[in-house]
Amino acid sequence: MFKGHSFPKEVILQAIYFKLRFSLSYRDLEELLSIRGVRVESCYNQRWVYKFTPLIEAGLKKRRKLVGNSWRMDETYIKVKGEWMYLY
Repeated sequence: MFKGHSFPKEVILQAIYFKLRFSLSYRDLEELLSIRGVRVESCYNQRWVYKFTPLIEAGLKKRRKLVGNSWRMDETYIKVKGEWMYLY
């Protein structure tokens, strides 16, 4: 998936992580990576995000645990400050 790119896989994944997790602009991402010692143009960051985000998301969906079709929460009691309270 990362073969043929001029930067290592770790740099690309770190750039994508910062962009998606912290909602940084591409210029801010470029500055953040340059502080870490990696000189990358903002246009490369944009291409990486557009190219690899769907692929990473598809891989994560495969590993996600399946949940049943429906679920219900029953009424229950919990202890709040030492006193039993009823939840609806």
